Amino acid sequence: MTPAGKPAPTKGRITPNFTLQEMTKSQTATRLGLDNTPTEEHISSLRALCEAVLEPTRSQFNAPVIVSSGYRSEFLCEEIGSKPTSQHCKGEAVDFEIIGVDNHKVASWIQANLEYDQLILEHYESGKPNSGWVHVSYKKDGQNRKQALTFNGRSYQQGLVK
Repeated sequence: MTPAGKPAPTKGRITPNFTLQEMTKSQTATRLGLDNTPTEEHISSLRALCEAVLEPTRSQFNAPVIVSSGYRSEFLCEEIGSKPTSQHCKGEAVDFEIIGVDNHKVASWIQANLEYDQLILEHYESGKPNSGWVHVSYKKDGQNRKQALTFNGRSYQQGLVK
């Protein structure tokens, strides 16, 4: 609910190329009948994330960014085995791919060119350019750590490992 007691809108563009619907969609939430409605503060964070990271990335690669996970309510995070402290719960994180572009290449470009809090190349396998996905978070307050990691499904390594 918004401060005025009204639900936050769940549709509409939040930036030129991204909609609130794609940044909040969840097959798990739909299947389980869970409410995944963000607050206005979450929407503000999602907008900042899109402006700072997703829009420039889309422009750089001149291709659609396919969001697999954006905002998740704390309850939804718990349901999928994530933590309620995840930056997804704050509207500060997104998982995505660009079809036909190596995920390592996308992550490396973000690392070299954009402001971000955490950048994780997840489940990427060298020699398999379409494997895994890119996770990136962004804090609109400017307190971004620029932490780059690779996650192989078992452990994290510092940096973007190919």
